[in-house]
Amino acid sequence: MIADTIAGSIAAGDRATVTLSFSETKIMSKKYELSAWSLGELLPNADEATVAARLADLEKDVATFEAQRDSLSTTMSPAELVTLVKQYEAIMVQAYVLGAYGGLWFSADTQSTAAMTYQNRIQQALTAMQNRLLFFDLWWKELDDADALRLLPDAGEYPDYHFFMEDLRRTRRFTLDEKSEQIINLKDTDGISALIMIYTMLTSRLEFNLTVDGETKTLTRDALMAHVYSPDPADRAAAYQELYRVYAREAKVLAQIYANRVQDWSNEQVGLRGYSSPIAVRNVANDVPDAAVDALLTVCRKNTGIFQRYFRLKAKWIGMDRLRRYDIYAPLASSDRKMDYADAVALVLDTFRSFDPVLEKQARRVFEQDHIDSEIRPGKRGGAFCSTVLPSMTPWVLMNYTGKVRDVATLAHELGHAIHSMLAEKHSLLTQHATLPLAETASVFSEILLTDRLLAIEPEPAVRRELLAASVDDMYATVMRQAFFVIFEADANRAILEGASPERIDELYLQNLREQFGDSVEIGEEFKHEWISIPHIYNTPFYCYAYSFGQLLVLALYRRYQQEGDAFKPGYLKLLAYGGSAHPEQILHEAGVDITDPVFWQGGFDVIGEMIDQLEAL
Repeated sequence: MIADTIAGSIAAGDRATVTLSFSETKIMSKKYELSAWSLGELLPNADEATVAARLADLEKDVATFEAQRDSLSTTMSPAELVTLVKQYEAIMVQAYVLGAYGGLWFSADTQSTAAMTYQNRIQQALTAMQNRLLFFDLWWKELDDADALRLLPDAGEYPDYHFFMEDLRRTRRFTLDEKSEQIINLKDTDGISALIMIYTMLTSRLEFNLTVDGETKTLTRDALMAHVYSPDPADRAAAYQELYRVYAREAKVLAQIYANRVQDWSNEQVGLRGYSSPIAVRNVANDVPDAAVDALLTVCRKNTGIFQRYFRLKAKWIGMDRLRRYDIYAPLASSDRKMDYADAVALVLDTFRSFDPVLEKQARRVFEQDHIDSEIRPGKRGGAFCSTVLPSMTPWVLMNYTGKVRDVATLAHELGHAIHSMLAEKHSLLTQHATLPLAETASVFSEILLTDRLLAIEPEPAVRRELLAASVDDMYATVMRQAFFVIFEADANRAILEGASPERIDELYLQNLREQFGDSVEIGEEFKHEWISIPHIYNTPFYCYAYSFGQLLVLALYRRYQQEGDAFKPGYLKLLAYGGSAHPEQILHEAGVDITDPVFWQGGFDVIGEMIDQLEAL
């Protein structure tokens, strides 16, 4: 629904000293400091007069559009339909601004009652608006193919409107009658959407205690997770144990929320709308064939041995007989690797400039316009995301910067999302956003660019090995871990719908981990609670294969970049500039990619295998 769419998105062997100020690279840049973002471009403030005025303007435009309901017919002209689409787009612009303000405000402070009150108010208003506009969507989907084809906006003059209206009909067979759609929208706002907000509130307020150098500190989840990359095995274990100790206290409540999420998803999407399976809902939303997702997940399951081999090698490199699950992100060098935020920003921007100056120019806009929230604060949402609101606005980026080099990679990743949006900013709001699998293309590509840059400026072989190992670690986290989240979701959905208990879901998750790691990693019993700590499976079911899709796609694209050099760049930038204005299969076909072919996905794993070969040879 509209309201949801808007509010939503290493030890002992190598004693190398790692210096990461990067002053030797002579990066010249304005010095940026950790900061909160500004939302003033969306709304000057959230006082009653401002919000009431915006809602009144929205109401006026919705009423004007609604009044044209009786004029809809197969005898109208394509030009008249274009006029209606323009009016619809103008309404969406206002709605996205109001909704995004609430979502970003709440993310910056999940404990703010004012933010929650505003967000609830706007979600109610947008849901009511959506129900009043449903007639247009339903009328268009009910037309027979011949009438729809005649009325489609001209593809030459209005390419975005043509694609938007054509693509709307893709879900016509899953669309219900108007009254049913209105009931579902109302039910979601006060039901599952509210429940997911409660999940976010519950998990964002959690505090974790960790003893470091004899001092016990109270940490946010992001600050706690920085310790899983510690060179100290005891520190890594303590961080994970504390994470799941705290989540275990909330396990019954969080498991119940997930069970309701699963039941609601199945009842509506499979039971009422007629999707073939819970994951098919996401595939249709992503405009990706079931066959492509099946091929991707099947190839991932067949390649667990690649990372199992890597984890066995890593155990040897860090002087352990076998890795524990606590150790999979352990650094290879015994070093306290930190990077100042200003240096991180300068490095990332310079990396973008080295690829193409337009990327640096666009990424810099995020900082110059105060559209990034990078500091750590109590109550702030954990993790990181990029939020695109309108084509005319620079995206907003949230992250929690702790100084770890992985945070630099996260910065490059989220700025990659922003660049992707800005390259597509010439499109309509209705077609700017790439579908989820392609939405990870620029972000993952940016991370790989950064890794290559780090390797290029680092002369010490031991540190180069650490950087390369960290890249493989991230590929595990992005490809295999995310694919197995989706495999778990499919298993958990089936089990919950058959009446399984939370304890049974815990066991399914442990089985999932055992399949991933085989005998290469020892898995502690506390990891049975990991699944309740994964926001994506609550917020956006079956989302996570988009990360696997994006990473393997980018590995193939990056190999072509290495082979073709500058000749690769125009095609890559064109791919990003499409945004969501064409079908993913069409966009990728132009890039020479068949996403239903297992051989294509295997190619990504072959690149990962070669990286592990390089590591073993160092």
